[in-house]
Amino acid sequence: MANSMISRAGAGMVLSVVFCRELITSSYAVARAAFARVPQTRSAIVAVPVTLKTDLGIATLANMVTLTPGTCSLHVSDDRKWLYVHALDAPDPESVVSSIVSTFEDRIRKMEP
Repeated sequence: MANSMISRAGAGMVLSVVFCRELITSSYAVARAAFARVPQTRSAIVAVPVTLKTDLGIATLANMVTLTPGTCSLHVSDDRKWLYVHALDAPDPESVVSSIVSTFEDRIRKMEP
């Protein structure tokens, strides 16, 4: 049990560092788009499959997506299997989905009981 708590705490620390990195890189990308003479963003609403088991995990994912500049969580499906996200620049919607899953969801899953 102690090892489990330590490993979840470590996963939380890694998630915090990754979130800070995403916050910085996304802020730069949004600022670049905002101050461009001719903005060339392709916004989209994407459906992100959710495999998290707890409401806390899903809420954490939705909040991290919303707090990251350039993305906003819109809705979690009633069956809790999809998170709908608006992305400011999504030339390839599949890459947005895979980025959210690999950056946030996989790390949040390591913290779930």
